[in-house]
Amino acid sequence: MLTFIDKNQNEVHLAFFRNAFSIKPGHVLVICRHKDEWLLTKHSTRGLEFPGGKVEKGETVEEAGMREVLEETGGTAVIKDYLGEYKVHDPKGAFIKAILFAEILHLEEKETYFETDGPVLVKGNLLSRINEDEFSFIMKDEVVTAALKKAKEKRLY
Repeated sequence: MLTFIDKNQNEVHLAFFRNAFSIKPGHVLVICRHKDEWLLTKHSTRGLEFPGGKVEKGETVEEAGMREVLEETGGTAVIKDYLGEYKVHDPKGAFIKAILFAEILHLEEKETYFETDGPVLVKGNLLSRINEDEFSFIMKDEVVTAALKKAKEKRLY
């Protein structure tokens, strides 16, 4: 298990397997590929990041991931892998987030993208760019870097 301090000074524990913690994930982060590009969403205040959000009552983690991708990007997702989970020890309350890898079948333009400004496709080596100003703090901690490396190791892209 990888342990580090995130950009908000919270301790984070990351594991690349399902059921890594004693409680189930209440949130999802979905690493998305559309053809040969990364599908991100532009959060109105944080910047570019992968889609994600809360798991609603009665949903599986995978269902939540597909719903969040659709809501935030207009993308129809197929979940290809459950990469792992991480626990953030936030002083307001710890939470667990599942990390999924999805292939996007198609993108549909929508009138609203909820709390985001919609989809953004990024070509090339994402790891070389995530520290640029336009990217969210969520993209800049070790979770995304480690998850992208794990996905590549598993030949998901």
